[in-house]
Amino acid sequence: MVHILGINLPDNKLAKFALTSIYGIGHHTAHRLCARLQVHDKCKVKDLSPFQVTSLASFLSSPGTAPPLPRYPLATPDYVPPPTSVSTQELQANFLENYRKKKVKNSDPLKNLKIESELRREIRENIAHQRMIGSYVGRRHAMHLPVRGQNTQNNAKTARKLNRLDRH
Repeated sequence: MVHILGINLPDNKLAKFALTSIYGIGHHTAHRLCARLQVHDKCKVKDLSPFQVTSLASFLSSPGTAPPLPRYPLATPDYVPPPTSVSTQELQANFLENYRKKKVKNSDPLKNLKIESELRREIRENIAHQRMIGSYVGRRHAMHLPVRGQNTQNNAKTARKLNRLDRH
């Protein structure tokens, strides 16, 4: 079993589905993680290399400080290739120079990833804020009733279980 951030990932599951056992990671985010860390779609957890496991653990521990993905130039439809006398280093330098001039915002969706305790804390704070301002949603949370308009005539047992705030 692979142990990442205090969570055991089952060996015989595909890596992208095993990652969903981490709180805050769904199928879409798991697929993006696998693509970023170059894990094949059909790779099982037991087949991950030690390097992939450590890179996954280091990325999930602090996604905001992870190095950005390398940006490669994309050709436009009217692109004419440069003469072969220009070296690849010069081409990359020109690309980086133009890239910095444009100030393209890094649109890495995994940079703001929140998982486990950080996500739970944020949800708890949002609910506490709703209760503090006295909104309808906050009052429903306080009474342990369904928050999103579900039926309360018969089926509110689950909501009463789930809408409890931990009173520590």
